[in-house]
Formats: sequence, structure tokens, C-alpha cells
Amino acid sequence: ISEELRRAQEEWEAVEEIQSGLWGTLANAAPPISFNEALQYFQTADLSECRKKVQVTVRRQGLAALIHFLFGPPQLQPQLQGERELALAMAQCGLDDNERVHMRILQTIYKKLTRSRLGCPRYGAHWEELGFQGEDPGTDLRGTGMLGLMQLLYFVMDAQTLPLAHEIFKLSQHETQACPSPFFARSLHFPFCIMSVNITRIVIQALREECLSRECNRRQQVIAVLNDLYVAAFLQLYRLWKWQHKTIADSGFLLKELEFSAKKKPKQLLKSLEAYVNRGAADGLPRPSPVPGEEMDFTGVCDPQVELEGEARLI
Repeated sequence: ISEELRRAQEEWEAVEEIQSGLWGTLANAAPPISFNEALQYFQTADLSECRKKVQVTVRRQGLAALIHFLFGPPQLQPQLQGERELALAMAQCGLDDNERVHMRILQTIYKKLTRSRLGCPRYGAHWEELGFQGEDPGTDLRGTGMLGLMQLLYFVMDAQTLPLAHEIFKLSQHETQACPSPFFARSLHFPFCIMSVNITRIVIQALREECLSRECNRRQQVIAVLNDLYVAAFLQLYRLWKWQHKTIADSGFLLKELEFSAKKKPKQLLKSLEAYVNRGAADGLPRPSPVPGEEMDFTGVCDPQVELEGEARLI
């Protein structure tokens, strides 16, 4: 090795040491955590205060309650109700700086998305680069709590879905793409983590409205179904955003479509994810084709805006 190359290597190693010192020892102090390890923590943690806030199902009255009883989906089987309550309790659990597992989850998500070996500070602009609204991710977990981070952890820690997470994160950072009109460009940038939180909110609502009970009963699982539906919805978002050249102006309409699919067609979404995983498509997802007999119609950035309701708003 030449003397010049040796000095360059020493300088680079010194830079890494300085970075590690500036960013703290989080890389070593907070080793990556698997989804199963994090889930085991919540299964044994004292979530009594969070459980008090849980509203298991949506309250219906009058005719709506009667119609739901007669024609609605089946109820969740008794042996699965504890797992549903755990999921909803996690959604009521806020990010706690004093809980080591919480911090490990946060650090693992950062490292996996950025492919960094180093940890990062608890607060800072680096979280905005991941798609949070500010320097503290904890303030963005409204309505999803730690379940929002747990689903993101599942996304980046599963070997079959990590390539998809990287593809969506990459797409979220694209600044512009050519627009059909020569007079302006369309911004493709969207906040990855905020979009993730919105999808988790949709999944929670589908669970509370008992739209997932049939699938949970069939698989005898709740949290696994929630995670798969979350990834399936993100996959659908990715395809529509990429191939239909959507912009942040379209986000509300896309979320509305995802909410409809998660509640009315969860099985179709899950089958789409299963097909993607079975193909092992890590790069270049095929362009999605509409369901026969249906047309996907989204308002573009140049079209008149409509007022959105409920869960469809982007936080």
C-alpha cells in the first residue's frame, strides 16, 4: 500500500471516530433489535395505563348496529381478543426516552433505512430526512403510538420486505419528475415516516371496525395480520405513486383509496403482497393493473381539490 493511500485510510478512520464521538455511543450502546424481541418486551411490559384508553371496537347505535350485527363481518374469536387488545394498547403507548427498548427500536429503524453503521442522536434534523415532521419522532405518533414504530420496525427487519422499504424510501426522496405540462415540474417528494404513520392509523381503524376479523380468525393471528396489511398497503401506495406519477397533492386521495381497500378489500391487498413476496421482486416492481371492472381515478395536482373526511387526511 502506498504511503498516500495509507494516510488516506488513517484520515478516514479518524473521521469515523470523530463522527462516532459526536453522535454518541448509541451504535454500540443500542444494538439492533428484532421485531420478535421488541414484541416480547411489550407482551411482558406493564401497559395497564395504556389498556385503560383502549376502545376495542367502534361503537355503533341504532340501525347501524343492527345492520352490522346481521350483515357485518364475524366477531374476533375469544382466544384472539387478548392479542387485539395488546396491539391497541401499543397504539396508546407513547415513545419513552427512558425505555431502552423504545430507543433500540428507533435506532434500528434509522440504521436500516439509512444503511448506516452508526447511531444517531435522539433529537435532530436527521429525523426530518427520514420523513418525520420535526426533530422529535415521538410527536408524530399521534393515534398510533409505539405500534406505528413497531410496524415500521417489522417492515425494515423482515428480509423479504426490507428491499421494498428501501425502494419506497428512495422514491420518497425524489425531488421532481417531468410533468406532462412543459410549464412546471411535479414534486414526487413525500414524508416516508409520516406516510407510514398514516398507514398504521388506517390499519388500526380497520381492526377496530372488525374488518380484519375473518382473516385473523382464519390465521389465528392478529398482529401478524396487521403487519401484513400495513406492508400490503405501503406496496399499493408505492405502485400507484410511482406508476401514476403522483405528487404530495394526491396523498389525501391515495390514503382515502388505501383506507377503502383496507376496510372493504383486505383480502385482495394481502394477496397482492403475497404475490409480490412469492415473485421475490426486490427491484423494479411491475406496473399494477386495475381490478377487472374497476377504474382507479385519482385527482391530479392540477385538478380541483375536494374536502376529505376522517382518517384520509395526511398528518
